[in-house]
Amino acid sequence: MTLKGALLITTLLGATSATAQDAELTIESWRNDDLTIWQDKIIPAFEAAHPGIKVKFTPSAPAEYNAVLNSKLDAGSAGDLITCRPFDASLALYEAGHLADLSDLEGMGSFSDVAKSGWSTDDGAHTFCVPMASVIHGFIYNKDAFAELGLEVPATVDEFFAVLDKIKEDGSYIPMAMGTNDQWEAATMGYNNIGPNYWKGEQGRLALIEGEQKLTDEPWVDPFRQLAKWSAYLGDGYEAQTYPDSQNIFTLGRAAIYPAGSWEISGFNAQADFEMGAFKPPVPNAGDACYISDHTDIGIGMNAATTHPEAAKTFLNWVASSEFASIFANELPGFFPLSNAEVELRDPLAQEMISWRDACASTIRSTYQILSRGTPNLENETWNASVAVIKGAEAPEAAAQRLQDGLASWYEPQK
Repeated sequence: MTLKGALLITTLLGATSATAQDAELTIESWRNDDLTIWQDKIIPAFEAAHPGIKVKFTPSAPAEYNAVLNSKLDAGSAGDLITCRPFDASLALYEAGHLADLSDLEGMGSFSDVAKSGWSTDDGAHTFCVPMASVIHGFIYNKDAFAELGLEVPATVDEFFAVLDKIKEDGSYIPMAMGTNDQWEAATMGYNNIGPNYWKGEQGRLALIEGEQKLTDEPWVDPFRQLAKWSAYLGDGYEAQTYPDSQNIFTLGRAAIYPAGSWEISGFNAQADFEMGAFKPPVPNAGDACYISDHTDIGIGMNAATTHPEAAKTFLNWVASSEFASIFANELPGFFPLSNAEVELRDPLAQEMISWRDACASTIRSTYQILSRGTPNLENETWNASVAVIKGAEAPEAAAQRLQDGLASWYEPQK
């Protein structure tokens, strides 16, 4: 071989090596409020450990994301990495061939089946997005109000109502800040917050999907029976109270308890001038096992058409790491890592809520997987049923029967 030939081979090998290492990845997302966190924290940490790979975060407006993303995918211009909403929207992208199967990705070993449920096929055989974060449900409370009234955090449903009665009797605070005007809160922060303790989390949720339980069974009616008692503690005019109204009532110190999703933490920290605490949904009876709604919220997958699959997988494996989990969870308190990595959270309210995972079994909202694909839509029906029960316009048993009839009208396992 001539010197010229050897030099040519060396040059070609060097070019191939550089091409394999050097890549620029683009991330599609609807979380435009996170832009600075990605630019200032997440991407620099990844690039420091992987200097050959550059990453750009290019979000769309949340309301436009699905349409914009679908247009880009159809045109072949979408980014290499796709931020995934949970359940059917992302499942449809996978079934259309737009999201790659990531079941064999090394980092997937860091996640439980519950964590992966939002981005897996119905049979659980294939997972197409790496879980990034969940939101946890419970109750946020005004610590100053509790101290002033000599109240202890309730552990059981009876203790919960005893606390509400004491707050109401004192009269200094509205016992609980929640309205029914916007409907979804009654189901999301009401029914699906307290419900898992009755239907035993994943056990009941999966039994409903399989047709082994019905919405008229006691574990599904009992949460409505508890909600029927809430109206006495929600304050005057709760029927016309919007979601922002409820947030303001609590952060202004006018209410003692707020049925919550953990996404409230950042906003409440900025707005409230009192110390806050959180308690998990009280169990029906002392000694009962506890369950929390630890709901899959956001994941990230790989565009099946990416020209940089190895670099994309390198990034996705890093998303499954403790380094990513720690950055994401601390920069966005209330959005909790779904991996089994140990993460220490700086925000005390976020740390309190994530600690419930050590004591309670995690589940997701009962209506989100499979059961809201038909008409009537079980998720939306659960909104208005929860409101009707709280207002006293519908009995718990009647609301449950209506939901069951609606589900059975289109969902074969429930017929």
